[in-house]
Amino acid sequence: MALDRAVEFEDYFPSMMERLGAEGFMMELCNGFRLLMDGEKGLITFESLKRNSVLLGLQDMRDDELVCMLMEGDLDGDGAINQMEFCILMFRLSPGMMVGPKQWMDYEFDVNNEMS
Repeated sequence: MALDRAVEFEDYFPSMMERLGAEGFMMELCNGFRLLMDGEKGLITFESLKRNSVLLGLQDMRDDELVCMLMEGDLDGDGAINQMEFCILMFRLSPGMMVGPKQWMDYEFDVNNEMS
């Protein structure tokens, strides 16, 4: 018997962007990244994601599912997610952000993970 693990998804990002503005929204994304990252490495690693998965209500996820989550966002293939990769992933996973106004995508980052 297959388990139905379907989850209803409501995309709050467009309304958050509208309410907070681009800078405020990006600051919230960065706060989310910091919540999940390994404090010493400055990256979201398998271990930090597993440790903090309870904060996302994902404490029942299997290790292979967490690895898949990491792989989805790991654009440079280093096995972890940096702040830029995290923000890109969040935009990609938000249907409303992908079809929204272009100015939502015009926010710049520098290589030191600081917003500009």
